[in-house]
Amino acid sequence: MEMTDIPETADATPISALSFEAAMSELESIVRHLESGDVSLEKSVSLYERGHALRLHCEARLAAAQARIEQVSLGGDGQAAGTAPFGEG
Repeated sequence: MEMTDIPETADATPISALSFEAAMSELESIVRHLESGDVSLEKSVSLYERGHALRLHCEARLAAAQARIEQVSLGGDGQAAGTAPFGEG
């Protein structure tokens, strides 16, 4: 696997500026690259650190999305009676 398999955003774009999809794609590329074993120790550590930060970023984006989802509650007549944050009720 060549370094060109890692997205150009790696080490260039701040992680906080990445969309969930871009961060996930870069994380998947980093994992494949590390699994290949064709990386020096120093580069492996650097990639691991960025991968860890990408994972935390993705988890935070998912948590934020989950917090925004509302669950529709139904009344006795089967009609929408209101909404509640995801996970309540």
